[in-house]
Amino acid sequence: MKRILLAVFGILALAFATLTPAFAQSKGVVYYMVPTLLDEFQTGSVSALELFLKQTGYEMKTLNADNKTDAQQSQMNDVIALKPAAIILAAVDFNALKPSIEAARAAGIPVVEFDRQITSTPSDFTSVAGTVEIGYVAADQAEKLLKAKNGSVKGKVLQVLGDPGDPYTLDIQKGFEEKMKAFPDVKIISLPAMQWEASNAGTIVADQMLANPDIDLIFSHAAHLSVAAVASLEAAGKKPGDVMLMSSNGAPVGLDLIRKGWLNVEVEQPLYAQAAAVAMFMDKVVKKQEIKPGEYDVLGLKSTVTKETWGPNIKIPGAAITKENVDNPAFWGNQKPPTDTVKSVE
Repeated sequence: MKRILLAVFGILALAFATLTPAFAQSKGVVYYMVPTLLDEFQTGSVSALELFLKQTGYEMKTLNADNKTDAQQSQMNDVIALKPAAIILAAVDFNALKPSIEAARAAGIPVVEFDRQITSTPSDFTSVAGTVEIGYVAADQAEKLLKAKNGSVKGKVLQVLGDPGDPYTLDIQKGFEEKMKAFPDVKIISLPAMQWEASNAGTIVADQMLANPDIDLIFSHAAHLSVAAVASLEAAGKKPGDVMLMSSNGAPVGLDLIRKGWLNVEVEQPLYAQAAAVAMFMDKVVKKQEIKPGEYDVLGLKSTVTKETWGPNIKIPGAAITKENVDNPAFWGNQKPPTDTVKSVE
């Protein structure tokens, strides 16, 4: 009798387990290859992708490359051997990871590019912010700030890039400088903070404030670089408002700098929407189904999927954050994840 009861309980437990959402929605493991966890965008991308992928039925595991190309290449080889449902790659170096992408796809594992667009080889899906457009928005804001300070759009801008191996920063630079060409009286000094290191940005700002004490505006391509810029300005005896500042990813530290009066503008990179888009299309990626071009609503943002030579690509717009709208909970820097549940695209 005892054996019969145990068998019955076992069958009932299995039946109950198969009816729970976790079991019913289990569609496989997806590996996220994060380039670094040095800044708040990257740490936020891990939790956001995990949240939204869980809502569409996937388990996510993360491997951090600590900004080392060889480490990420090695991790890709290890993950390919595990044959996951898919790989999400935010590449440390977009050229160096091309062979790894091709090896994964040759093994039948779909690859999604996150945040960093790789155009030299096909992928199964790419989710990025409109990075060139972020440069455009930053240029519009620079135009307003310089005009308000100098009476016309003229002056000197120090542009602190991220690592030059990262297309994210190169696209922002392209958009910013393209639009600023309309203002020949603005001189732009552009220097890279290698490997996105904040200390490198701090050194650039300290050196340039000595060489060019008439700099009007500093535009850093990430908020954590602006933190280092502020430290250098403080060391030079500057106070909030003495030198205008802008950043371009919308991190919490950037929003704090706006509230403290140091930062004039933060151009948001739509982290939540970028991660939600990956989850929305993951079923189609895993099943190797067609992703149709067109407009899609991603967490209330009008986003566009296009069919490029490197595969389907979704581009999601960002927005300018100033002291007037800094407390809007829709900005990821305020760290209030959306309560709406993401659903798979049919």
